[in-house]
Amino acid sequence: MRNHSHHDHSSWHDRRACAERSSWHSLHVLWHAIGRQHHRRGGGPFGGGPFGGGPGGFGGEGDGFPRGRRFTSDDLQLLLLALLAERPSHGYELIRALDARSNGFYSPSPGMVYPALTYLEEVGHVTVEVEGNRKRYALSESGQQYLGENRERVDLMLAKLTHIGRKMDSVRRAFAGEEPADPSEGGWVPELVAARRALKNALVLRTSASPDEQRRIAAILARATAEIEGKTGSAP
Repeated sequence: MRNHSHHDHSSWHDRRACAERSSWHSLHVLWHAIGRQHHRRGGGPFGGGPFGGGPGGFGGEGDGFPRGRRFTSDDLQLLLLALLAERPSHGYELIRALDARSNGFYSPSPGMVYPALTYLEEVGHVTVEVEGNRKRYALSESGQQYLGENRERVDLMLAKLTHIGRKMDSVRRAFAGEEPADPSEGGWVPELVAARRALKNALVLRTSASPDEQRRIAAILARATAEIEGKTGSAP
């Protein structure tokens, strides 16, 4: 029988660390296939950058892959309100919910979540029920109204978190030598992947397009977006 040495144990950890680094690299490659904007603006006490508002940000108009796992204060507050709209929760349950939705990609620390919850309580967007030494937070009527006013924005953030989580799962399956997830479970079929790649390439090839050509392309994309969202007739 073979004895497992300390060297074997270390080698296993080295291989695992290498696989994790490769997974992150692969995830970057996957997201770059979607295309990304390079202009960003951040802000807020919970961090700015890619997850923040503005073009290219997590809460903005871009579709960029986040280099960091940070949110603006507004983004984080909206995400917490959205989770509380599903059910009243303790702070640690909200942390777990964000971690689960992103498949481990984003797991905010208590030092980020609890100050955000305190602020939401102060402005009246959440109510608090004390249970022993813990607090259970629930969405207030004011919070429900604020969430409704920002529904499109928060839905986009939640969708991106879910999307990143699925990409994480695909990468992990690949490095574990497992079969890819069934596309019917939420993954992208090859036809859609190819179409997105073709669109990205077409836009790159028109980097130097004239203003009139850019407007023509914008109109095409607006019509396509409207059709995807079932809003035919609303785009120019």
